[in-house]
Amino acid sequence: MKFNYKLLLFTALLIFVTVLSKLYFSTKIEWSGFSPIIAIALLAGMIVKDKSASFLLPLASLFISDLIIEVLFRFKLFPFAGLYGYQLLNYSLLLITTLLGWMIKRNKISRIIGGAVIAPTLFFVLSNLTVWATATFYTKDFNGLKECYVAALPFYLHSLIATFVFLPVFLFSYNYITKNERRLLLA
Repeated sequence: MKFNYKLLLFTALLIFVTVLSKLYFSTKIEWSGFSPIIAIALLAGMIVKDKSASFLLPLASLFISDLIIEVLFRFKLFPFAGLYGYQLLNYSLLLITTLLGWMIKRNKISRIIGGAVIAPTLFFVLSNLTVWATATFYTKDFNGLKECYVAALPFYLHSLIATFVFLPVFLFSYNYITKNERRLLLA
């Protein structure tokens, strides 16, 4: 098996962008949720041929960025921890996004746009349902559920915007770095 340096470079770029985004945007409440990770999960489902390996790209990007933030936190260089209680849940929800990427693999802009809307929406619905079910600060009725979703709307909006920003950038970068082509859609 031939080692693919171009793919390694592209993977390093994704991890670098994830780390920078989390370091910059996660500390600003007005930008919380603006992260490339949903776009990376969609992209992984779209470009990685081996379905079981497609999960590695988003998980590696998220885990490495979380580890870097954790180290910075322990040295009192970052305001919050990178490792947290519901981390495995968020990782699991991210894998669902990769599955969605499998479904939009075909080179149709409508499928890519649909995936870019559905992925952050699904993450928003499922993650906040879990927050409502497990958090003690929301009542366990419809009003508590509604309050939880309303409180999370800014995070949803930022993740939706981030997905629409990062996914085309990553698609273009993937084509340019791995195939030396200047195109947005996959070949």
